[in-house]
Amino acid sequence: MINKTIFRQYDIRGVVNEDLTFENSKLIGYFLGLTIKEKIKTTPYIIVGYDVRTHSNMLFEALISGLNLADCKVLNIELVATGVNYFASYQEFIIDNQKIKPNASIMITGSHNAKKYNGFKITINNEPFFGDELLALYEKISKNQNIEIPLNLDFIKIDAKKLYIDFMVKQFSHLKNFQIPFIVDCGNGVANTVLCDILDKLNLNYKGLHLLPDGEFPNHHPDPTNEKNLEDIKALLKDECNLGFAYDGDADRIAVLTQKYNIKGDMLALLFSKTMKNPVIIGEVTYSQNIFDELNHEAKTIMNKTGYSNLRLKLKELNADLAAEVSGHIFFNDRYYGFDDAIYATFRVLELLYNNIDLDFELDKLPKVYTSENIEIEVEEKNKFLIIKKIEEKLSLIQRGFPIIKDILKIDGLRINFEYGWALVRASNTNAVIMTKYEATTYATAMSYKNAVDNLINEVINEINSTTN
Repeated sequence: MINKTIFRQYDIRGVVNEDLTFENSKLIGYFLGLTIKEKIKTTPYIIVGYDVRTHSNMLFEALISGLNLADCKVLNIELVATGVNYFASYQEFIIDNQKIKPNASIMITGSHNAKKYNGFKITINNEPFFGDELLALYEKISKNQNIEIPLNLDFIKIDAKKLYIDFMVKQFSHLKNFQIPFIVDCGNGVANTVLCDILDKLNLNYKGLHLLPDGEFPNHHPDPTNEKNLEDIKALLKDECNLGFAYDGDADRIAVLTQKYNIKGDMLALLFSKTMKNPVIIGEVTYSQNIFDELNHEAKTIMNKTGYSNLRLKLKELNADLAAEVSGHIFFNDRYYGFDDAIYATFRVLELLYNNIDLDFELDKLPKVYTSENIEIEVEEKNKFLIIKKIEEKLSLIQRGFPIIKDILKIDGLRINFEYGWALVRASNTNAVIMTKYEATTYATAMSYKNAVDNLINEVINEINSTTN
């Protein structure tokens, strides 16, 4: 029985050989292939690449067996970063003496998750395949699980990495011989399937950490949002080398570090905006208010739902210049294709320094606030959106002892604006948790908001539990 829980909001992902198996990956390939054919009304050419996880090749064989049975053409780009996978889907290739532009892409990756996880990130016609579309795919598979899918490893091999490297070297040729030193920590993920080739061709002054792709991730877990995973790179930052980059397992998320700052995605959006003329920038609900306020001096800024698929679609819808998620997904529509690519973002950061923008100096100018990390509250999956609804109902009434509310934004959950800061309460789209975050002019004020909102959340959870028990 295929497990519905692997069909998440933005991709398919689960524990390999438990939730995500060889047999159900064949089914995913077959029904996904049929879905793509139905959308494009012809034989699809589908880019398929995979990350370094030990089971990625097994899932590749299963997936393409299903795609082949659905009469799709598989364009195998092998071991790549997710950005290279997306990049390939925008290119033209000569196949059987014809110019072919791919119709879809599938990246086999567990992203930043532990090494036992893997999954599929999917685009069709260069748009994310996610949300209700993934649930519809699950419904088709769940009703047809007895189909026999023979092993069929037919594919057309494509060298997308060379195209990508050549593009990047040309795009950033002005950085050639730029000698400001920096560090890259690839975390034994797939970043260095292309990264160091580009750095070397541009003759840049870098030190590499954990460059070798290794699905056992022997040095640290490939999730740069966890401060523990940044200890190696932080230990090397010093006055002579005050810049570092770290990547997640499939290199679509980036961490940018100086001695002074772990520069989150909202801060990066602000820094990048300084090199754009009248930019339109897509932010999301977890941004610091300081960043929104500062961006609005020079840019048109739109607050959007969090989630990389949401941001990518909104960027395309508005033809904006840039979208960025605090977690490090950065989407450039300015001089690029509008997808999240941490390797491309690396060179845009280096370009800031090339243009004499001092990262620390620019961030020092921001008013000082305390901003918490995302805080997770585990709840039952079936209750998480109901909890948000009940909290909204309670906030519409005057709460004795509750901080005075200026207004509530309902773009993605509830962003509650107070006099000296804000609180965010939202249901995770990927896990059975309520996410909260707090910001205020002081730590004490932020904690007072947290205590008030935590009490409200607990009150709602207890009420729901009492009615269901």
